[in-house]
Parts: sequence; structure tokens; C-alpha cells
Amino acid sequence: MSMDDNLEKTVLICDDEPHIRESIRYAVKKEGFSYEMVGDGIAAYETACSYKPDLIILDVGMPGMTGYEVCEKLRETPGHENTLILILTAFGQTTDKDNAFKSGANDFMTKPFSPRDLRAKIKEILR
Repeated sequence: MSMDDNLEKTVLICDDEPHIRESIRYAVKKEGFSYEMVGDGIAAYETACSYKPDLIILDVGMPGMTGYEVCEKLRETPGHENTLILILTAFGQTTDKDNAFKSGANDFMTKPFSPRDLRAKIKEILR
């Protein structure tokens, strides 16, 4: 995938912590993807429905709706059955990973993460 191909890809970044959103934005921008950012679950769902991103990066613990709830609701929304979703959590328990996949996520990653690891995960998911 060339950098020009990346410009056609859009990523929705959903995290309630501004410094985490910025870390994710940095990784996404470094790969040449376009992006939108939101800070709560309701905005994540609404933006996903109007923006139709290629990938959604969802934090689990957000106000309004959890990342799991957003993921589940998107999977029930026509046009988003196959939208790629990466769930992020600070916990990393086995149940968190299970819940991510049960809610319909394509992949799961724990915080803290390095920008390099996040970029690799994003490229892997979008491949």
C-alpha cells in the first residue's frame, strides 16, 4: 500500500482522553490517513454513521456509550455491518478481549501502546 493509497482511507478516532486522541491522531497521520476525532460514545456513533470511515478506533471507557455499545450498535446499523473496528482498553483482561470480539470488533489493543505498534496494527487491519 503506497502513501497515496492511504489518503483514500479514513479513520475515526474515538477516545475521551485528549492526550490519547492526540497519540492516535499522530499514528494515523504519520501513515497518511485522513481522520476525524471525537471524545464520547454518542458522538462516535453519530460521526461513524455520517462520516463512514474505513476504520474506527474505539476506546472502551467513554461517556455516553461505551466502546462496546458503540460497536454493537454499529453492527446493527445498515452499512456498518462490515466497518473495521479496533477496540482500545487500558485494562487488557481476557474478558475485555472477549467482550471486544463479542461486540463485533475486528481487533483489540491495550493501552498504553507505542505509536509504532498502533501504526502496525492499523496497517494490518486495513490490509
